[in-house]
Amino acid sequence: MSTKKSHPSFSDLQTEFLEILKEAFKENNLDLLETKISAYKRTDLDTKSPLDQAFKHYLLNLLEEEVDVKVLNSYINLSIECCRKHLTSPTVPVVLLSDIFNTLTLDVCEKMFSFVEDNVQTWKEDLFFAACKNHLLRLCNDLLRRLSRTTATVFCGKILLFLAKFFPFSERSGLNIVSEFNLQNITEYGIDATDDNATEVVSGDQKYVIDYPFYCKFWQLQDFFRNPIQCYDKVQWKMFCSHSTTILNTFQGIKLDDVSLANQSFHGTYFAKYLTSQKLLDLQLQDVSFRRSLLLQFLIIFQYFTSSVKFKSDSHELKADQKEWIQTSTEKVYNLLKETPPDGENFAIIVQNILKREELWNSWKNDGCPEIKKFLPQHEPIEIPKRKKPQMLLGDIIKEANMENKFHLGNSELNKLWNICPNNLEACKDRDFLPSLQEYFQDAITQVESGVVVKDDENLMKDSNFGWRALRLLAKRSPYFFSIAVQNHSLPKYLEMMVHKMVHEKPGKNDENGQDAQTEQEIEENILTEQNEDFSKQNEEETEENQPRTEHKQLSEERLKVIIDTITPEWEKLGLKLGYKPDELEWFRNEHPLRFDQAKHMMQVWFEDDEDANLDNLLYILEGLEMNKAAEVVRNELNSVMEIG
Repeated sequence: MSTKKSHPSFSDLQTEFLEILKEAFKENNLDLLETKISAYKRTDLDTKSPLDQAFKHYLLNLLEEEVDVKVLNSYINLSIECCRKHLTSPTVPVVLLSDIFNTLTLDVCEKMFSFVEDNVQTWKEDLFFAACKNHLLRLCNDLLRRLSRTTATVFCGKILLFLAKFFPFSERSGLNIVSEFNLQNITEYGIDATDDNATEVVSGDQKYVIDYPFYCKFWQLQDFFRNPIQCYDKVQWKMFCSHSTTILNTFQGIKLDDVSLANQSFHGTYFAKYLTSQKLLDLQLQDVSFRRSLLLQFLIIFQYFTSSVKFKSDSHELKADQKEWIQTSTEKVYNLLKETPPDGENFAIIVQNILKREELWNSWKNDGCPEIKKFLPQHEPIEIPKRKKPQMLLGDIIKEANMENKFHLGNSELNKLWNICPNNLEACKDRDFLPSLQEYFQDAITQVESGVVVKDDENLMKDSNFGWRALRLLAKRSPYFFSIAVQNHSLPKYLEMMVHKMVHEKPGKNDENGQDAQTEQEIEENILTEQNEDFSKQNEEETEENQPRTEHKQLSEERLKVIIDTITPEWEKLGLKLGYKPDELEWFRNEHPLRFDQAKHMMQVWFEDDEDANLDNLLYILEGLEMNKAAEVVRNELNSVMEIG
């Protein structure tokens, strides 16, 4: 008796692959892995999952040994080559990188991130992009949360630049789709400010007192720049206009000349945030970079007020007098930029061009952020113009046609039709415009009699042009056209039935016993049976297609309830981020009295209607809204779904 050989278990395969992986990495020889895995290709075993786990397990061993960054880079390169040879899952390199960044210190992470930057083209490959983009985004966001925005600005900038290079312009995760403002950018001031710190600035014959009220007005403008929506309130608008007028008039009075700027350096000057001490304000007012920065902030907020933004509320509209004030103030700001040396004229022109381009980006976002494609210019070959033949006069053309007993009607098709036969009455006698059934269906009959399976694009019965002409011809010539209801059959099945009837009626198609090979009734019953089966399959496919596409189908009702429980306290906040308007949120509230039911209904609609509705995007949105409890629940459920899958 022959005994059936048992397949190795998952743990056995993992242990076996781990030993081969160690040898392959030490010898830098990927052929060892390929040879080992090729031995299991004839079996039904899944070799990718055990090898994925072997990669992760061996990485932990390397991290325990405190290896150099170069060794880790070589290890990730080995995993990339395994993915390209389809030995492992395409997410393995990024998963390994995530484990590395979660384990190492920030100083080592910065060195390791250079490897991620250098391989940006690798992550853009079709093999990796779709599978790894969410993992890379989560990896970068986790790093940004660990970094300090004040002490690790360079590393933070590298991460943001990498994301800008990696994702396309139309990637939703990189766009501020709903036009939100960074309300956390608060400017603190007034800590050491007193009335005793007032100073005077002399410009020409006038003196300007920089006292505590002026100091407060100056830095209060930063709160309007941070959140321009508050300017749509009447009281806040009056305060904004008053403070802006005071500051701009002071800038007009305190002139900057080239002599006072001779010792200042303008190249490489950058300040992420200016100091807000009252003792420094008189010096800051005479600083070119400081003044230009504030004037540019004025232009940006003025452009926001006058631009058409898709997500602006209907109540956020300016009146005629407000628009007139903005126009006047804009002209005043541009004049101040032109008067600010050095090279103020050119600087004002550059700023104006930048803001014009900003209007194009705003229009792009209003249109739904369509994908931007780069079209290379195509150089068409230069054609040498041919010499034109001298055209004959119309009278000469008609005269020449009459001499040849032909017609000339000014159109090539009409000329061809009228010149088929010079005598129209003779041409119409005994003329049959319809072909016979055998003549028209000859090619279709040949396809049926051959018995060979014909492709859909070559099957005449599935050609719409052939079918339309066939129906018109059958209505004229066939005695069977009205014997079977055409609407009960699809057009290809109906034409196939008629072709079978024509083949059956051809002489010499009886079998040896003199009986018909297949009766008309049997043919019709078989075709009807096949048609019903096709309709059943089509209905099943349509039913499957109409089902929700999202990953939440894999969740049980209890798990979905846990997610919605955590979202319920702030479901309106989440709804605005998902793109729902206030009137739509009000509709959810009116539909259900309980907040849990309101949140559940909103999430069901989002999962069913939004193309980007999945647990990955929900986790990203919750993290951005700082709904940490809900994000943690979704992250756990996402990991559970991935393990089950």
